[in-house]
This record gives sequence, structure tokens and C-alpha cells, in this order.
Amino acid sequence: MQTKTRIWDLPTRLFHWALVFCGVGLFVTAYTGVMLWHFRLGYAVLALLLFRLVWGFAGGRWSRFSSFIHSPAAAFRQLAGRGDPAHAAGHSPTGALSVFALLLILLAQVGTGMLSDDAISFAGPLAQFASSDTVDAATRYHKDIGQWLLAGLVGLHVAAVLFYLLIKKRNLTAAMLTGDKPLEVQVQPARDDARSRLLALVIFALCGGAVWGMVRWTGG
Repeated sequence: MQTKTRIWDLPTRLFHWALVFCGVGLFVTAYTGVMLWHFRLGYAVLALLLFRLVWGFAGGRWSRFSSFIHSPAAAFRQLAGRGDPAHAAGHSPTGALSVFALLLILLAQVGTGMLSDDAISFAGPLAQFASSDTVDAATRYHKDIGQWLLAGLVGLHVAAVLFYLLIKKRNLTAAMLTGDKPLEVQVQPARDDARSRLLALVIFALCGGAVWGMVRWTGG
């Protein structure tokens, strides 16, 4: 018998969908040359990532990094079809690897974007503080490597979601919309009340303020 359990708290869900929106916007603005909005969306992604890093320690039970740090052996068992049923609650071992990889690649992409210079009209706010070699390397990574690594990881993520939906008959997207997952095992639900949501709002405001302050300080 399956029981619906709150797994994803509202702040985590809002982070997820805001990141999707910003990610699509970044690709569109990059290829249409709307660089002002490309930078603005990049700053928004940086604020979101900073929030997620903090929320990984302060968030609900299943949003915390400690809940989805698994051993390599657990990932191999999952791939072999012998995974722990309890891992269906939050991020599975392979899903956790995907999350950490996405966060790392996104941080690298935002960081190199802030160091990039197109040598025409737009330069990242940190480019003025770096050597020309560093700026050139960051620009090459941002344009020629990072975006394709990110696109590949996003593609794998979408493929995994479709695999679970079509083959395993588990709708992961619905859980990220409602916060609840139907589970066959009993697990501790995530805290998702007014107090935790207010805490998330304060954390995001501080992260957004830090990014805004950095942009103002650098004259971006």
C-alpha cells in the first residue's frame, strides 16, 4: 500500500522551477544576443545556487545534502536493479550524482560567465579583476565547453525523468510540483510549514542581496 508523503518542501520546488525557467532563458538570450538579460538571468541563477547550497543544510529532510550522499556501491546496486526501496523517497544514488554534477557545472558556468569578455560590448563583472589569460580561458570554457556539458547533463536528467515515467510508471515531475510522493515504505516527511518557508525566504533574500551587492560593487 502506498502512502503520500511530503518529500519536497516548497522552497526546494520553487528553486527547481525557477532554475528551469532561468536556464531556458539563458540559452535563448545567449543565442539571440540579448546579453543584458543573459547577465541578469545569470545573476539570478547565482542567487538560486547560493540559496540551494545553504538550503542543503537548513532545508527539509529530503532537501538536505546529508539525505542523498550515497556510496558508490549504492549507485551500482541501483543500476543493477537491487536498490534500497527507501532511496525512492528523495534523490536515489544515481539521481544524487546528477544533482551534484548539475550544481557543480552550473557554478562553473556562472563563474566563468562573470569572468568572460566577448571583446565587443559585454564583459562579466569580474573580468576587470582577472588577467587576460584567465579571461580568455574563462570565455572559452563558458562558450565552448561549459554550455555543452550543461546541456548534456540536462538531457540526461530529462531522459531519466521520462524513463521513470514511461518504464517504471513513477511520475517524478508530479512530486516536484506537489511536494508529495506515493511511497511503499514509511519515511520521515520533510518539514514544510510557514516557519521553514519564512526561513527560506530570508536565506534567499540574503543570497540575492549578496549577488546584487557584488554586481553593484563591480559596476556590472
